Amino acid sequence: MCGNNMSVPLLADAVTVAGAERETAAVIFLHGLGDTGHSWADALSSIRLPYIKYICPHAPRIPVTLNMKMVMPSWFDLMGLSPDSPEDEAGIKKAAENIKALIEHEVKSGIPPDRIVLGGFSQGGALSLYTALTCPHQLAGIVALSCWLPLHRAFPQAADGGVNRDIAILQCHGELDPMIPVRFGALTSEKLKSVVTPSRVQFKTFPGVMHGSCPQEMAAVKEFIEKLLPRV
Repeated sequence: MCGNNMSVPLLADAVTVAGAERETAAVIFLHGLGDTGHSWADALSSIRLPYIKYICPHAPRIPVTLNMKMVMPSWFDLMGLSPDSPEDEAGIKKAAENIKALIEHEVKSGIPPDRIVLGGFSQGGALSLYTALTCPHQLAGIVALSCWLPLHRAFPQAADGGVNRDIAILQCHGELDPMIPVRFGALTSEKLKSVVTPSRVQFKTFPGVMHGSCPQEMAAVKEFIEKLLPRV
């Protein structure tokens, strides 16, 4: 893979918040269904650390079964939002490979894998979990907001090709989430503890919060990132 952004399709138009000083770490953050990287670039800018680069790619626009085949930004097709819904296995795996290519680009650009945090919200959080747990690079951590683990029945076996059995995971969920109920988040947390070292999984819930974020959650994200990616 050559070093320019055109070799990584997701980087070509990704929203990047550059560090204010020499960049020694990166956070790659994936938006939710129907959104773009701009909203999370803005949110991360409010908690930014000056030595970290924040990369917020845009999902491709595809027909989404859940939304009557309407074409919208989506990392993969969604048929339903319950733990037993059918899943777009090929689409999930393809999307994960695209994110791994982005990680690979950052590594080749000089950011060590253990200085990269992968995260996302809702569908983007789901993809970040699947990608990191099957990634050949040892990453610093995962930020998984209001989401689930895709293809959960394939784990822990699916993680055997990866090296992230000891990765730190911050999982956050609004207690009033009507889209992905907090119960699904709790089930995901328990599943994750069977895939990685259980003590490395944090599951924080936020009262009164629906399918979105809040200042307290963003403060928790900042604290998690700062601990994993200290200034060097």
